[in-house]
Amino acid sequence: MANLHPDLLRALRSAATDAAGDGVVFRVNSGWRSPRYQSGLLRDAVVKYGSAAEAARWVATPATSPHVAAVAVDLGFDARAWLSEHGAAYGLCRIYANEPWHFELRPEAQDRGCPPLYPDPTNDPRMRR
Repeated sequence: MANLHPDLLRALRSAATDAAGDGVVFRVNSGWRSPRYQSGLLRDAVVKYGSAAEAARWVATPATSPHVAAVAVDLGFDARAWLSEHGAAYGLCRIYANEPWHFELRPEAQDRGCPPLYPDPTNDPRMRR
């Protein structure tokens, strides 16, 4: 969990502590990514999905990735199931319908709840920079 935004790290630790009381162990499969690593993921996705447009449904550019910005994590199954129910209380929200593992720091969710899901990243205005 190196290089994560301190607020995200605090929220994750708090949620993980509370989830442990329910017998849930948090596993972070991916956190902060360097721009170079994100570029490699995007190149691989273009090959896998056959086009840059289709790859964009799954992998952001280094300039737009919330992982590069250190405000997103990809979580294991137990953690994501628990956060899908309790995440807003910690400011941790799913953002994309097609990525149930991807959670981002959204502190305003503590008061307003998590925002509606985008179908995929191509519908997220932040990805159009």
